[in-house]
Amino acid sequence: MIKQLYKLQNSTDIRGIAIDYPEKQVNLTNECIKLIAYGFVRWLEGKKSMNRSSLKIAIGTDSRLSGPKLKYSIIQELSNLGCKVYDCGMCTTPAMFMTTILEDYKCDGAIMITASHLPYYYNGLKFFTKEGGCEKEDIRSIINIASTEEYSYEADKGPVFKVDFIREYSRLLVNMIREGVSSKENYDEPLSGFKIVVDAGNGAGGFFANKVLAVLGADVTGSQFIEPDGRFPNHIPNPENKEAMNAIRTAVLKNYADLGIIFDADVDRAAIVDSKGTEINKNALIAVISSIVLQEHPKSIIVTDSVTSTGLGEFISKLGGTHHRFKRGYKNVINEAIRLNNEGKECDLAIETSGHAALKENYFLDDGAYLIAKILIKMAKLNLENKKIQNLIEDLKIPYESLDFRIDIKDENFKEYGADIIKELEYCVQGIEGWSLVPNNYEGIRVSCDKSNGDGWFLLRLSLHEPILALNIESDSANGVKKITDKLVPFFSKYNGLDINKLILN
Repeated sequence: MIKQLYKLQNSTDIRGIAIDYPEKQVNLTNECIKLIAYGFVRWLEGKKSMNRSSLKIAIGTDSRLSGPKLKYSIIQELSNLGCKVYDCGMCTTPAMFMTTILEDYKCDGAIMITASHLPYYYNGLKFFTKEGGCEKEDIRSIINIASTEEYSYEADKGPVFKVDFIREYSRLLVNMIREGVSSKENYDEPLSGFKIVVDAGNGAGGFFANKVLAVLGADVTGSQFIEPDGRFPNHIPNPENKEAMNAIRTAVLKNYADLGIIFDADVDRAAIVDSKGTEINKNALIAVISSIVLQEHPKSIIVTDSVTSTGLGEFISKLGGTHHRFKRGYKNVINEAIRLNNEGKECDLAIETSGHAALKENYFLDDGAYLIAKILIKMAKLNLENKKIQNLIEDLKIPYESLDFRIDIKDENFKEYGADIIKELEYCVQGIEGWSLVPNNYEGIRVSCDKSNGDGWFLLRLSLHEPILALNIESDSANGVKKITDKLVPFFSKYNGLDINKLILN
């Protein structure tokens, strides 16, 4: 059991198999859940120097089938420990953080039961205090406590209060948009006249259509998959998923909508589609919110992950900002933004190409709904100038070709094996004509390729959690990606521990 707890840690959260599935054994059991909940309470006691009977803890779930059962086990454990518990029902990850901030709650901690975009048979836990989401070291401490301490319960059970917190969170978003647009003619319904469709992928984000957009006057006819269904029967709720993006694109075009919005399962990520059906995610989404932020905070630093395009950096620079390309991982970009601010360097946005966007004005919380609210405010204002949201990124340079490859590492010691390959490639690149190492790179190896030798760039890095070398390639010319891969294949072929079939077949 103890070893099992450590295996459930997924960097800054807990993830595991919660429902029986062929060839997948359940490892996120009720026993594990209770142990981890106990560890969180004891960790909070130490962090806040409080007795557990004084602690207030909020808990919510996304739409996963295993959510109610896991929530019941956690609530039972927290109550037995004497804590005051707020059962927030179906909620979003960002909303759960807000339970630690809002005056009427001021919870000492919050737990969100979710596994983000993973298949329905997964589930997990994310933890918050008013300082933000728990770090990797915090999760390890929680598990250490759960693994080593003996249980002790309070004589009196703590009270449990059921609250419709997503309704309160929706009001925050509604008021934010009203005040942001500040329409003298139509303050209450600043989105009147807009047709906006939402695709929640049957996750927890369906509330946004009727509790936010419709309240603000938008026509949400054509919104789809907004009813929670933990089987995710229509598509995976993930803005990076092609099927999911095709679904919201089709809905926009079919309903002649002005905008399409898509969320992941727990609404900490989002993307949009414009009225012409053009997907605005990844680099384009970063460009949109960067444009908005830089108008409000000129010369701000924009922190992104490592796989962003050269064109995005040029776009941010033209707007007067500084592009700081850092590492993959939403916590990495957020913590880097916080570090820069602590050094006196203004940074108002940290965003990953996956759709995790965190703004300084919003506690550096990666919140898909807040990101969309910022975009909606700008859309309403642009409309007064007969402009659309896509006008913000007319100057964004889009690569002619881009491909992502996932190269499986078959060696048992995959981290050391992958690191050695990256180091060797770094040495080899120095002898390849037309290729040069990109300076100030924080992850893996990034290489610039001149016009004759690929006309673009590639990044090779180790996956954060899996035995995989991730290879991202962009080119500004036809067949440029092939020119780059043709030079990489002989190098990778030397390593028997790699599966490069996908790269060869490209």
